Amino acid sequence: MEHDVVIVGGGSAGCALAGRLSEDPGRRVLLLEAGPAPAHPADFPEEVRDVSSLAPADDGHPYNWSYATELTGARRTRTARGRVLGGSSAINGANHLRATRADVESWPGWRWEDVLAAYVRGEDDHDAPGPDHGHDGPVPVERPAGELLAGITTRIVRAAAALGVPAEPDKNGDAPPGVGLVPANVSHGVRVNAAMAYVLPHRDRRNLTVRGDCGVARVLFDADRAVGVETLAGERIEAGEVVLAAGAIATPHLLALSGIGPADELRAVGVPVRLDRPGVGHGWSDHPAVFLGFAYDEPLHPEAVSAQAAVHLDAGTLDPALPADPAGDLEVLLFARPFAPGGARHLMCAVQHPDSRGDAVLCSDDPRERPRLRHHYLESPTDRARMRAVVRFAAELLGADGIAIPNVPRGSDADLDAWVTASLVTSSHLCGSAAMGPASDPAAVVDPELRVHGVAGLRVVDASVLPTVPRRGPAATALMLGERASDLIRG
Repeated sequence: MEHDVVIVGGGSAGCALAGRLSEDPGRRVLLLEAGPAPAHPADFPEEVRDVSSLAPADDGHPYNWSYATELTGARRTRTARGRVLGGSSAINGANHLRATRADVESWPGWRWEDVLAAYVRGEDDHDAPGPDHGHDGPVPVERPAGELLAGITTRIVRAAAALGVPAEPDKNGDAPPGVGLVPANVSHGVRVNAAMAYVLPHRDRRNLTVRGDCGVARVLFDADRAVGVETLAGERIEAGEVVLAAGAIATPHLLALSGIGPADELRAVGVPVRLDRPGVGHGWSDHPAVFLGFAYDEPLHPEAVSAQAAVHLDAGTLDPALPADPAGDLEVLLFARPFAPGGARHLMCAVQHPDSRGDAVLCSDDPRERPRLRHHYLESPTDRARMRAVVRFAAELLGADGIAIPNVPRGSDADLDAWVTASLVTSSHLCGSAAMGPASDPAAVVDPELRVHGVAGLRVVDASVLPTVPRRGPAATALMLGERASDLIRG
């Protein structure tokens, strides 16, 4: 075979994995990306490199897959996913937040110590000293300071403290949740995506091949072993091991197209069933969110990032009727930079540890037809109560320092629920669509070494494998998965 490993998907995890595996000159690695694959950082468009711009996540941008999504039975929107080498790390807000210890300890067969080591190895943290932070990794991590720190950030932090929220100066530490600055994968105003960090510096490695504009239709098998992939163009690519790293939407779609998924759904669209795994595309979670806009006139430094402070809370401290979650199951995230020039600033209010679960249903055996995405947001009464609590807290936060009076209902739960339902957005943090767990669990798709149950030579390495969405945004965790998977594959 020409390749020892073929990695399908050049997003955060795929780039990290390709970069690490190709450090071994004896291992031939092929990385396939369905979107463009720039060869140099300067080849990315300005709005992709500029961390102050969120334009790449807009519907219609050529680097955004922009999946149609059903948040509730009536609420529709689009889910942003990166369509370029670097994946969603090339179009997101560059927040570099680790999962909490409580998140990691819920992942079957994984240890916090191993995960922490993988986070540390990937980072070059400019601000946080100590052994629990990396200082020579490929991903620069910075927190805003000086002229890059918006004045509204200081006011939000001060208001949170006035409301009794403890300080959390290191959001990537192992401290109780509170208010603090958001670390970002940024260098001198440049959004450093996974391709820039892990792949582009090593394009001269003879054992690393990167192909862009190369979509994959399905995995190829010989009996019960994966032996390669078939591209959308009909090309057969053979490899000793296949790794799906296409993201939490595209990876379960590829598994289903390859005959691995809920048997009844596969048969309904004419896909031959290779392996009945009901968890493929089902049972995933995401962070439901709403935005509170407010007027605040302040000039910003051109390199100032959008999200500069976050408040993480235990819902039980806001409403004693809610179950306690000391790891922090609510988030208020400040977008210090307006979404559009001259527009409003925003606080994003999100439920970080939701009970509600989504599904991605295969609609056709044509790989170009996208699955139907249904989030089932806030179907859990506890999730609705959590959302009410975090929105009311955010409104109080804006008033605590006289910042603004948000236009949200101040009356009954029913009034606020109606406003929330009409305002819902997705954080685009979908996780758990091919979750890890024991083979005896019908909802599990991969084992703790990320190998797909029931077949050989096939792994999943992206946010699909996380049983639940982490309590902090999963961008840094996707990079960590690539780092950790390189250890698992190399043994």
